Amino acid sequence: MPVFEASSIETVAVHRVGNKATEEGYVLSRRPIHLTEQLQDVLVQYFLSPFKVEEYYHLYDENNVEMNPIYRHCSNIFDNPDSLMEESCQMAELLYDASIHANIMGGDLFVVYFSQCILNGNAIDAVGIFKSESKARFLKVLHGDEDWSRDANDNSAQTQYELEVHQGINPSKLDKGAIIFNTEADRGFVVSVVDATNRSVDALYWKDTFLGVRQREDEYYNTHTEMQAYKKFVTDELPQQFEGVSKADQADMLNRCSNYFKQNDNFDLQTFAQEVIAQPEVIDSFKEYREQYQQEHDVQLPESYDISESAVKKQSRAFKSVIKLDKNFHIYVHGNRELIEQGEDEKGKFYKVYFKEES
Repeated sequence: MPVFEASSIETVAVHRVGNKATEEGYVLSRRPIHLTEQLQDVLVQYFLSPFKVEEYYHLYDENNVEMNPIYRHCSNIFDNPDSLMEESCQMAELLYDASIHANIMGGDLFVVYFSQCILNGNAIDAVGIFKSESKARFLKVLHGDEDWSRDANDNSAQTQYELEVHQGINPSKLDKGAIIFNTEADRGFVVSVVDATNRSVDALYWKDTFLGVRQREDEYYNTHTEMQAYKKFVTDELPQQFEGVSKADQADMLNRCSNYFKQNDNFDLQTFAQEVIAQPEVIDSFKEYREQYQQEHDVQLPESYDISESAVKKQSRAFKSVIKLDKNFHIYVHGNRELIEQGEDEKGKFYKVYFKEES
């Protein structure tokens, strides 16, 4: 995870970018923002605090990374930080051209030059690209002239207060952002992305159309993709290939997979297959499915790699082993498969669960 404790802002440019589909237009600023010490502190917190996940990307173009516009603009800024204002104007035009869906909200685009960002123990510079879309309402108290006429024993004063409602940016909520670190330039730089709106149309235009990124192939990528592929194998493929695979069996296999990744620092395909799957015919089926998954999703998975703890933590949330029984009951399976049995009698299908204590 990047460390920003010593990071500082060198330059900030801000532009207004509307929705092109509704012809809102865009407005470019003429000069960078004047930074006071207080504003520097607020902006560093606003821009950088959301970036807490070790999921990284590279700027990408299917022909040549230098054809990616954001890559070219960031390269120019890293070569000459004084060019940030000019390059940021072109980024604003690029974002406007990408905002062609009617549901995309207009907002303020910030392009920021950071120094002293720590990534993998190294202090490097970075370019931040952020978009603020949502506005928060806040109250401002207006103080009138105070009446200080009072006696020696009275510390109170009288005045008239008024309240006004204003709208502005909530500095604790970043809508969209990307930090492009000045490293691995030949591969498209290392990029961290945030999209708090999390809508499909936003993800498409921000990550794919505007930034043009694809996930960096590292331990986070390998761990996340492996667990995702295994889950789809267990839930979708396994019941089709083998008869008698119950929901309890699937829950047990998902639990064993999750425990393997939590308890090991390294992934090894052969060890994983023996410890988690065990049955030879199911192992063969999984390996075949794994190859097929890589081809269909255009991904590459090595047979051994370091496990990313943060990827395991994130992916494990999707590994909830729940057996849903009509609309009456849910059974959460966390451990020993031998303590749950499935059967059927004259009343219908049933599960028998063994336990020592209840709470």
